[in-house]
Amino acid sequence: MSANIPKGFRLHKRGGDYLAMLGPWYYRRDEAEHKRGQIILATRIEERHTNIRHIAHGGFLASMVDTALGIVVSGSREPPQPIVTVSLTTNFVASAETGDWIEAHVDIDRMGGRQAYARCTLLVGDRCIMTGSGIFALMQPVVPREQADG
Repeated sequence: MSANIPKGFRLHKRGGDYLAMLGPWYYRRDEAEHKRGQIILATRIEERHTNIRHIAHGGFLASMVDTALGIVVSGSREPPQPIVTVSLTTNFVASAETGDWIEAHVDIDRMGGRQAYARCTLLVGDRCIMTGSGIFALMQPVVPREQADG
């Protein structure tokens, strides 16, 4: 079902077993001047991602928002900043169906010394299907096992 990947997207291979189970995930770099090449995370909705009404399951979409926020916030520092989600708020705007290509676009509002604040919009084409915001605790560098796990 994941055929027909839009031009510029590449397979995202990191993230551990949970994300692997939900994927496949794809990414591309956003070349807009104010985005500085940050990642846009994307996937194509498969039947296994849907609920009893045959639309994308809200839990799947919330996981996508949390994942995209985490990837962009973590990757905004060099080396990447280890983080954990402190708070995640999501707003369901519209539905997505099997076959839809969903992209997660992230804006970082603030990177502090202990916490980061960011927003995410999930889009199917130009249509917004979900918005979300998160607060992330900035953590100590990862240990070698965490690095290997993604």
